[in-house]
Amino acid sequence: MNNPSLFQARWDLGRLTLCNLVPLALLGFWLWPAGQMLCVIFDEWLFHLLNDPLATSPTWLHIWAVASLRPFDAVVGIILLALLIRGNWVFKAGDVRRAFFGFFAILLLMLVIRTLFSKVAAHLGWQHQSPSMVITGAVQMSDYFPGLEKTWELKDRSSQSFPGDHASVLIIWALFMSLFSRTLGQWLTIWSLALLFMLPRLVAGAHWGQDDYIGGMLLAVWALGWGYYTPFAARASEFFMRLTAPLFKLLGQLPVISRMSVVRNVPAG
Repeated sequence: MNNPSLFQARWDLGRLTLCNLVPLALLGFWLWPAGQMLCVIFDEWLFHLLNDPLATSPTWLHIWAVASLRPFDAVVGIILLALLIRGNWVFKAGDVRRAFFGFFAILLLMLVIRTLFSKVAAHLGWQHQSPSMVITGAVQMSDYFPGLEKTWELKDRSSQSFPGDHASVLIIWALFMSLFSRTLGQWLTIWSLALLFMLPRLVAGAHWGQDDYIGGMLLAVWALGWGYYTPFAARASEFFMRLTAPLFKLLGQLPVISRMSVVRNVPAG
């Protein structure tokens, strides 16, 4: 979908309703005993598929140990940001600044939704431990790299793994970018990266699959609905555009940085 104005300053009640019904349907399926049983069966199979090779393959172990470190999350963030603000890829060069601020606003909204949802989940007893703490024989990478756990925050377990925070950020980025992607290649690149960067927590056992495809997805869809299909993103992005205009004017005088689309181009609108 190529929306020249990027964000709408009106309510789209149809799509907003859909973005509320989908999370409720996911939550209802997850709370339904039969649905929960199906999730557990699938998640245990997925966990063994991804986690068991850690015990027999040093290469597999080292790759995912690095990918499970907190600094790697920063690398992922840089990659996602670079694609978001890359001019003339998904967004036109003159639109990337507005797109960035719109996404930033929706991300902040999702953090609020996540905080409220987590309080409800804790109150209703929906929280659970990660598979690495529950499944017998699970390989915990921190046992192999105790120094990395202490120094670089190796993430391989959690006492409250639902919903998947890491996955929700990746999914909201992928959903947001998909709204504006114009080609199949862009769409495949976006979702391939999102799924790839979800894997470290799943391989390490810090999250069940349902923490991501239920918890992460419902947070992202809720945030997308209330952020994009209402005037929220339009007004928030406009606010941030005005607020940061002096900063970008200053950045436009710096070498190298001034050549970036997000700095150089006058945003459309």
